[in-house]
Order: sequence, then C-alpha cells, then structure tokens
Amino acid sequence: MDFNFPLILFLLVFVSGFIWLLDILVLAPRRQKKGETGGQPTVVMTAKEPIYVEYSKSFFPVLFVVFVLRSFLVEPFQIPSPSMVPTLQIGDFILVNKFTYGIRLPVVRTKVLDINQPERGDVMVFFPPHEKRYFIKRVIGLPGDTIEYKNNGLFVNGKKVLEEYKARLSEGHFTYNIYQETLGDAKYETRKLVNPQPLNAHLKRVVPEGHYFMMGDNRNNSSDSRVWGTVPEENIVGKAFAIWMHWDNFLSFPSFTRAGSID
Repeated sequence: MDFNFPLILFLLVFVSGFIWLLDILVLAPRRQKKGETGGQPTVVMTAKEPIYVEYSKSFFPVLFVVFVLRSFLVEPFQIPSPSMVPTLQIGDFILVNKFTYGIRLPVVRTKVLDINQPERGDVMVFFPPHEKRYFIKRVIGLPGDTIEYKNNGLFVNGKKVLEEYKARLSEGHFTYNIYQETLGDAKYETRKLVNPQPLNAHLKRVVPEGHYFMMGDNRNNSSDSRVWGTVPEENIVGKAFAIWMHWDNFLSFPSFTRAGSID
C-alpha cells in the first residue's frame, strides 16, 4: 500500500495546530479561576492541561517546519529500483528541489508561481500518468520534440545523441556497456545491455505540449515514457540535485561515500 505522506503530514499539522488554537481560545480560559490575592486580581489554573493539548503544543512547531520545508523547498527520497543505474543506485538517499520548476500548493500540487521549466538532461521526480507514486527519471524530450529510439541509440529531433563508450561490465548472466551521454548541457552515464532487448525496439514519439518524455539511465531496465507515455507538467514534483547518503538496508550501516551532486 502506498501512503499519501504529504496528505498525512498536512492533517497532522492541521489537527495539532487546531487543538493548540482551541486551547488558547476556549479550553484554557475554562480551566482558569479568577480571584483576588492581597487586593490584587489573580488568575489561577484549576485543572491540569490535557495530555492531547500538551502533545499538540509540543509537536505542532516541529511538524509545521517539516511541512513547509518538504512542501516548498527540499524533499528527501530513497531510490527503490535500478532504473537510474549507474547515476543512482538502489539505497541512495537523494534531495529534490521543490521550487526549481515553480511553487506548487502542497497535497493538490497546483502551481501558483512559475519559475523555471525542465531542461533536457535534468533528473526529475514526478508522478507517471498511470499511477500515483513517485518515479525518478531523466528528462529526454521537451514539448514539441520528436524522440526516436532505435538500435540501442537515442535520437532527439532527428539527431543522434552523442555518446562515448567508457567501459564494459558483467552482472550475472548480463553484460553491459557504459557510455557517457551528452544531451544539451548535461553529461551523464548510461548503461545498456550488449544484446538487444524489447526496449531497444524501434520507437518514435512526438512529445505533446505541456508534456515531457522521460527515460531511465539504465536503458534496458527502466519502465519509462517508452512504456507508459509522456508525463504531464502538472505531475512534476521537483528536480533531484544531490545524493546525501547511501543505505542498502537496516542490517547494514549508512555510507556517505556516494554523497555529491547528481549529474
């Protein structure tokens, strides 16, 4: 089951803030008793503060700060699949800039301020058109672009994307070539199987207005726009810009050797 964490966090902030405000305006005055001491008016608390009020007052400031940070500034994610190998590995913890492509309202994701547009080569977090969970891929095609993938090669607007062979490696029964690909101003590594696979079949798409064509760097092991189509602009979450930690599982120790910017 996929939990809607932004919605859950919003509800926690709302409920804790509402209880705190309710206590200030209604509950606390009811617990007070007015009198006089030495001719001077005094206010004495006659009842103990309820535990739910105490917790709300403690948690609301923390929850509110976390909510604002992850909704409008930076949100952390963990990489769950190998679709972006070699750029991102399973277990990488990354940071995503939430305002690079514009300010959006939390939960409903409606854009209220336009800042920048995605560029070819950006690593972007988004919701794919076919389901409601986060995906991370690389922006390959912009609105109006013609994207073609044939013979394990990528073409944008009729021109083959420049790639430079870097190395060959084997994992189990599979052998891969590693390339450095150059798309616009971006340079990054991709991984391709030596032997052709279904995702290498000839594909040609024109990117509709307001949509983006996304692909994983692990070209033969990535469910992306070649499978489920282009991503509408309103599904964008943000731009991934850094790896801050790597942690394979709870039985291992976190590592910071992969910390750094994302190409």
